[in-house]
Amino acid sequence: MKPDYKLIGKRIAKRRKYLGLTQAQVEEAADIGDKYLSVIERSKSIPSLEVIMRLALALDTTPDEFLVGAAQYENDEWKNVAELLRPMDEKHLALAKSLLTWLSEQDLK
Repeated sequence: MKPDYKLIGKRIAKRRKYLGLTQAQVEEAADIGDKYLSVIERSKSIPSLEVIMRLALALDTTPDEFLVGAAQYENDEWKNVAELLRPMDEKHLALAKSLLTWLSEQDLK
């Protein structure tokens, strides 16, 4: 299943507007480039896993609200994971993404 980046962009915009924040405010809080949020919301750019995590933190939600349309608020463990991803370089982030992809495919029942 491939991510629907147009839908992801719409979900990010919806959450931002719900919170009454401007794109500039979210870009600053997420520490992403000027006007980058605009191109993500319009699906003109594909955000990395790190950027999705940063946006989730900035918009006080979980990444799955953007990725699958369902936020999980039971605990804040996802924020701890996002903080671990922040300082990683590209190679570490690629490895983390591979691990998270594999993990999401496991049946842990």
